[in-house]
Amino acid sequence: MRVAVGSGEGGPVEDARLALDNGQAWRARDILVEHVEHERDGDAMALLGQVFNDMGDLPRAGAVWFAAGVKGPEVDRAVAAWREQSQDDFAVMWRTLPASARHEPRARRVEALREKALALEPSDVDDDGSPTTSDPDDDEGTDAAQVIAWVLAAAFVVLAVIGAVTVLDWLWPD
Repeated sequence: MRVAVGSGEGGPVEDARLALDNGQAWRARDILVEHVEHERDGDAMALLGQVFNDMGDLPRAGAVWFAAGVKGPEVDRAVAAWREQSQDDFAVMWRTLPASARHEPRARRVEALREKALALEPSDVDDDGSPTTSDPDDDEGTDAAQVIAWVLAAAFVVLAVIGAVTVLDWLWPD
């Protein structure tokens, strides 16, 4: 007999636990991810961290557990994996926290992460004061499309000049 998941009777945490009891870790993950993006729920974040950990996604478990303030050796390993994956880039770490954890009021550890992320260069901060992640497409260098466009433009000018000279030569031969 299957238990109905997502009935909403027990709330997202209970629905996720029922999904886990039914061997549907992916469903529990989806229920909890949706919930913690909109609601700061410590129990849901702790359970979501455990689900990510059990699914082998240590970096995501670390981000969620960090936001929830969970402690323990498993948590320490997951947070270390999260920091390693983000290469200790505070802006990246900030962006990987659940959205609800980034809203005010923030836990002191989350506020400290935000402050470190904001200490970046001003160009690395959005208009709303949130740190951005670096975008390789935003560099100031020249890309292949620009080079091709300039070469085609130059070829067009050269061919236009040759064509004009040829037409003039037809109109006024020596």
